[in-house]
Amino acid sequence: MSPPPDRAPADRTSPLALVPAVCCLCGVEDAAPAAVGADFEYRTSPDEFLAVRCRRCRLVFLNPRPAAGEAVQIYPDDYHAFQFRPAEFGLVYRVRRRLEARRLLRWCRGLPADARVLDVGCGDGFHLGILRDYGRPGWRLEGVDADARAVAPAQAAGLTVHLGNVEEVTLPESAYHLILMVMTVEHLPDPSATVRHVARLLAPGGRLVVVTDNTGSPDFALFGGRHWGGYHFPRHTYLFDKPTLAKLGTAAGLEVERVGTAASPVNWVYSLRNWLDDWGGPRWLVNRLSLHSVPALGCFTILDMALAALGRGAILQGLFRKPAAAKGGES
Repeated sequence: MSPPPDRAPADRTSPLALVPAVCCLCGVEDAAPAAVGADFEYRTSPDEFLAVRCRRCRLVFLNPRPAAGEAVQIYPDDYHAFQFRPAEFGLVYRVRRRLEARRLLRWCRGLPADARVLDVGCGDGFHLGILRDYGRPGWRLEGVDADARAVAPAQAAGLTVHLGNVEEVTLPESAYHLILMVMTVEHLPDPSATVRHVARLLAPGGRLVVVTDNTGSPDFALFGGRHWGGYHFPRHTYLFDKPTLAKLGTAAGLEVERVGTAASPVNWVYSLRNWLDDWGGPRWLVNRLSLHSVPALGCFTILDMALAALGRGAILQGLFRKPAAAKGGES
């Protein structure tokens, strides 16, 4: 949930309250250490965080992880998902919007003219805005996000966005033809429980798209011991590869249509940035490696496009379908 509006941002020098975690797929804590790292990007606390890998299913997760009440500290006001704006990001915004439009419209193929679409973890409404501009005029678009700082600009842009966790917001079951979870599951305290709930919101035959970081990628293999950008310490709690993402969907009673990969330069850029920052690299070079850096993003996009063609891209794209006839025990 979002922090109360009158609560001041926490002191970034304060250690976080941490709570134990278990594998959301296996329900156990039987895991081996995978990495130790800090919040290299926002420096929201002085803590070092431990990522572990489940010995049963190989899922990577943060253990311990920040308590729910720490959201105001680990998601600062300048967090990029709250306000991804063309005025600030310029060419990066325009290129990303065009690429995302192509992906979104591919996922929307076959939707009826009056389809209901829900974006879970919609942030400032970036993807909903694309669908409003490029999708069919009869589509009924909704979003949900747990942070008021993201919801406010989305609503100001005229988008229908609900404030709260998707499990707590009143939404109709068996109603949505397409549900998006784009870079959302890795932030959740229990992705399995959330996806089970989301599956109940899907209409029979409806599709769920899950996009998340890929622990089966070369960037993870190179930087996964500490500096991998996909850790996003301490905001990413669960991290998947192809088998574990498929298991996330099937455990919710959904059919797997496809789990593949796609190109994304962000983890490459941040991995290199984190490595340089941690080892005391020159500040001017560290600062060049960011979401604003067109040259860095362009170079790593070309690299990751080649890797994605081989099925090894930096992000996962899972496409799941709710059976037309609901299976017993689905929920």
